[in-house]
Amino acid sequence: MELILGAYVLLQAFFQRWWRDQSELMQNTVKQLVNSGQLEFINGGMCMHDEAAPHYIDMVDQTTLGHRFIKEEFNVTPRIGWQIDPFGHSAVQAYLLGAEVGFDSLFFGRIDYQDIAKRKLEKSLEVVWQGSKSLSSSAQIFAGAFPRNYEPPTGFYFEVGDDSPIVQANITRTNHIMWTMGTDFKYQYAHTWYRNMDKLIHYVNQDGRVNALYSTPTIYTDAKYAEHQSWPLKTDDYFPYADRLNAYWTGYFTSRPGLKGYVRVMSGYYLAARQLEFFRGRSEKGPTTDSLGDALAIAQHHDAVSGTSKQHVADDYAKRLFIGYKEAEELVAASLACMVDSGLKSGCRSSVTKFQQAKQ
Repeated sequence: MELILGAYVLLQAFFQRWWRDQSELMQNTVKQLVNSGQLEFINGGMCMHDEAAPHYIDMVDQTTLGHRFIKEEFNVTPRIGWQIDPFGHSAVQAYLLGAEVGFDSLFFGRIDYQDIAKRKLEKSLEVVWQGSKSLSSSAQIFAGAFPRNYEPPTGFYFEVGDDSPIVQANITRTNHIMWTMGTDFKYQYAHTWYRNMDKLIHYVNQDGRVNALYSTPTIYTDAKYAEHQSWPLKTDDYFPYADRLNAYWTGYFTSRPGLKGYVRVMSGYYLAARQLEFFRGRSEKGPTTDSLGDALAIAQHHDAVSGTSKQHVADDYAKRLFIGYKEAEELVAASLACMVDSGLKSGCRSSVTKFQQAKQ
């Protein structure tokens, strides 16, 4: 039996800010880690988007924005979907992140407490998820729900010094089991975590019955595929989500309607602005849609458009959208001016030609 420890996702919105501040030496070191497989990008979106409130175009756009950066900087493409914290899951993810993005697997943490209890007994936490009836098998993906949200097993929060014994639950098919280590606000002392995980792996492997190792979701997925196991078929949503009796999270479908509306309006504006940006052409010094695209991407986060953030955080999302809008507004105005111009101005000629070609 193999016990796989690890699995961590870093939102691109944070990683890219860190990346831009690093020296060339540090950037080269990170690239070496990626090339060797020691560091792996999973999910790869600018954020981990919600699956109920966003428009599907916004889900695609924010994922594309993150993947484009990873491709340009590291020449790799993420293989694993990692939606571990959204509050329920839509079958459209199996389609968008399977057939369209091309992920090999999709993992998530939050499903209804009764559903997860039943699936543990039936060993059906991991399934083949088919997200579209019309596309059938071409829109399916290997998907798995974690047995305990995305947290470590009880007793393995190394920051608080809990040393309860390991209890291995037989709840998955095949002999490969993934343990996620760390959770929200619980990875502040990395050295302590890794020192204790080193000890855990060492002593577990001394027993000989279990092979524990640091791993990645890609290695775990490959191991599951290699078993040629048959998996239950899932064709519907993992909605609604409740984490205990009478504790349904469906209220977030309508919470903060003002922010939800603003995100949707800005999404439509962004789509139109990008088309105008193409007709006019990008300028190194002129306004672009980049700021609005970045703001919209992080606004799809499962604590943003969902309406589940604190007020000052929701205010910050709205502020970023407004800043992006004002920059895009300048581009839109200039682009529309070019379209009605006679074409004599050098800066407008190319856009007029593109516009005429598009109409033809």
